[in-house]
Amino acid sequence: MCGIAGIFNTNRNYNNNDSILKSMVACLAHRGPDERGYYVRDNVALGQSRLSIIDIESGKQPIYNEDKSVVVVYNGEIFNYPELREDLIKKGHTFYTKSDTEVIVHLYEEYGTQLFNHLNGQFAIALWDNNRKKLILARDRVGICPLFFTVLDDQTVVFGSEVKSIFRYPGVSRSIDPESLRQIFSYWVTVPPRTVFKDILQVPPAHYLVIDSNGRKMQKYWQLRFPRENEYERHDLNYYTENLRSLLYDATDIRLRADVPVGAYISGGIDSSIIAGLVHEIQNTTFNTFSLGFADPDYDESSYQQIMQDHIQVDRKHINVTQDDLNSVLNDIIRYAETPILRSAPGPLYLLSKLVNTNGFKVVLTGEGADEFFGGYNLFKEDKIRRFWARDPGSKYRPLLLSRLYPYIRKDNKNVDRFWIQFFGQKLNETDDPFYSHTIRWDNTQKIMQFLSPEFSLPEMNKDHTELLSYLDPDFMEWHPFARAQYLEIQLFMSGYLLSSQGDRMLMANSVEGRYPFLDHRVIEFASTIPPILKMYGLNEKYILRKSFEGFVPKSLLWRKKQPYRAPAPVLSGALNTNGLIRDVMAHDTITKNGYFDAGKVQRLLKKYEKLDGAHPSARDEMAMNVILSTQLLHYNFIENQSNTDYLISCNLRKS
Repeated sequence: MCGIAGIFNTNRNYNNNDSILKSMVACLAHRGPDERGYYVRDNVALGQSRLSIIDIESGKQPIYNEDKSVVVVYNGEIFNYPELREDLIKKGHTFYTKSDTEVIVHLYEEYGTQLFNHLNGQFAIALWDNNRKKLILARDRVGICPLFFTVLDDQTVVFGSEVKSIFRYPGVSRSIDPESLRQIFSYWVTVPPRTVFKDILQVPPAHYLVIDSNGRKMQKYWQLRFPRENEYERHDLNYYTENLRSLLYDATDIRLRADVPVGAYISGGIDSSIIAGLVHEIQNTTFNTFSLGFADPDYDESSYQQIMQDHIQVDRKHINVTQDDLNSVLNDIIRYAETPILRSAPGPLYLLSKLVNTNGFKVVLTGEGADEFFGGYNLFKEDKIRRFWARDPGSKYRPLLLSRLYPYIRKDNKNVDRFWIQFFGQKLNETDDPFYSHTIRWDNTQKIMQFLSPEFSLPEMNKDHTELLSYLDPDFMEWHPFARAQYLEIQLFMSGYLLSSQGDRMLMANSVEGRYPFLDHRVIEFASTIPPILKMYGLNEKYILRKSFEGFVPKSLLWRKKQPYRAPAPVLSGALNTNGLIRDVMAHDTITKNGYFDAGKVQRLLKKYEKLDGAHPSARDEMAMNVILSTQLLHYNFIENQSNTDYLISCNLRKS
């Protein structure tokens, strides 16, 4: 992975200032500390900060075609580049490097903007076509690599891998968009192309943006699709297990292509265990894995990590994350995430990637994507049970299935069954709602809006979800309800949160590239054809994935009940006592001055936290505290002043 940034003014008489470009790229040195490269010609300027992984010696960017009329800087990896390179050479193209980047310029010569369909990888690409005087910005199919842009005076497009880079361009305004906050306080994410910052947009996953003197045009080049509800092909179980094993084996194999050592995460769940097992089988040698644990047994999965370590005999580097650790990195998380967060999970992942970096690794394989594409979340069970319950709303027994989903929540409460019935019984009969699977989560999240100040109050949640509907596939409602639930989770939470705030941002903060075999588009496209009953067999989640790897992963791991990755909430009382910045941003006067939240309500929430004396807060209070604190830190880092960005630049300049 790397960082890219650039400027394009459609006025051909405009001359770029290379010092501005260098300042923008300097902001991204954590993404690529190894070297920097620039292309500045009149009205276009492209820059890259490189994390050297493939063709370390000669793969410096920008990369050109034969006559230098096509120029590329990009962030990511093209995993099928050797096959593409061989094919392009047969077609007469000449290469001057062995890098994966160079296939992009020659694919563009050969296929134009159809090139993206040929790529198996994760990428954010900036391509300058000097003959046609147009800039193309593109992003991978599921949004692993970030790419942001803004438009000034309808002529100047400024883009970057992170928003902090764009903010280095003079004249870019800084403010938090109220409409975006409304979306985050509902969906947990913004609906692309929105971001939390006003007038800063993102290139949505599976899209490319063409910019020239005629204007700007966004195009979609790939679509995640599911069969119509009753049109799934029927094959025997072996067909699905054999194809899935074969595809995932190859997806893992090509993600080991690198000129540096590659490690893997082990979480204790089946997804990372499968990937680690495949790496071990492919390499047939020992390799490094990385894991994290917690002192609190409610969150810790170290014993399961040990089972997989013993099974494949790998060298595992482990870190135990404490509350003090989490308190110390609160501001770092927001500096790199660049968005409000609703849970504390990014913190430990930031510390885990630091462990990877300090052990000299630049690349890790992880198991992200399996839950979304094979039905691993409780949300999918909730939807299935509620639809079953809705067919007999008066049943005393059907709703009791719901109380089994969260044994780690309210487990000492004698009225837990009654609570879950009341909670999940909301809007029970509205099964025709396109968002039935997610409505309860969204409604619950919206309750944090009570903390907003009257001066920054947001309109009530748009009941018809107009902006979201325009982003989704128009055939969405013709799919099976299980597929619809998957699709929503993939399009929103996975791309906008899991792969961003918990993925790319926490990895690249420490110059580590994550690779995701489950997100190979061939695996995704095959997974979408698997009938829902084989993904959720009864209430057995990821059934087809488990069956595919029987005998490969220890049975005690393969068939264990899923424990979702969670992290303990930071102890705010400790952070307020030891961290001056946290104390300042959460002070009554600061909250009042920033204007987002009702300072009185926030102070009452803080006092409620203090009375916990180390006990777990409720899920809703934890979510409210996370979003309030992270929004305040976001304002401090990116709105209030520029000092934090300057601090990052000075640190990155020293690193390089």
